[in-house]
Amino acid sequence: MHHISRLILGGALYRAPIADGRPPGRILDVGTGTGIWALEMADEFPNAIVIGMDLSPIQPTWAPLNCKFYIDDAEAEWDYSTDEHFDFIHGRGLGGGIADWPRFYGQVYRNLKPGGWLEILEYEGYLRSDDDTIQGAPWFRRMIDGLCEASAKIGKRLNIAHMHKKWIEDTGFLDVREEVYKTPIGGWPKDPKLKEIGRYERAQVLDAVESYTLALFTRVLGHSLQETQALLERVKCELVDPKLHLYTTQYIIYGRKPDH
Repeated sequence: MHHISRLILGGALYRAPIADGRPPGRILDVGTGTGIWALEMADEFPNAIVIGMDLSPIQPTWAPLNCKFYIDDAEAEWDYSTDEHFDFIHGRGLGGGIADWPRFYGQVYRNLKPGGWLEILEYEGYLRSDDDTIQGAPWFRRMIDGLCEASAKIGKRLNIAHMHKKWIEDTGFLDVREEVYKTPIGGWPKDPKLKEIGRYERAQVLDAVESYTLALFTRVLGHSLQETQALLERVKCELVDPKLHLYTTQYIIYGRKPDH
């Protein structure tokens, strides 16, 4: 997913104009996961302190001296003093992990320095096609509908990419921009860049369907493990069908905290 994001952005790690004027001094990556974004940002900005926050301790034990990882819950109260506030706060793929987004963005706002930037990247939790071949993917659509139902039941909705812009604006951020990028699934596009993105996207979706689905379908919706696994095998068959021209979208939303 990290590589796909870099392909979409032409190799860049972010879209917000964070280096205009002066480079950032402190950077926070919320939900850092493997820590790969934080590590690469630490290389790009060797004079900055980059902090990766995540609930799971899956980051590497080695890291550049200016990159640190902390096990923490983004939904808990953030405990950064004023002199520890950030120039840039970044998050990717947090849908399904946050219950109260206005509160989350309030914490982001309070922990940014005046003039600091926020950037969020989120996949749309839905599937599309421009030629109606999505009708040939009934199992994938059934899986998506189940994920939306289950995530809503536990109060941590997955399909919220389209809602971030309003939440960010309502928090008080300025110069808020929303960019939407088509992300094909498979090598069906004619455009070489989209074809390459699509090949990687199909690989990552094939890997991800069980990770996103098993707990929500069995623990929340009450489906059996065998029933859920059978559904997912049908989904995987649809994902490799060359006749289906499926895609999702990625939203990148960024905004600036006022200077005063």
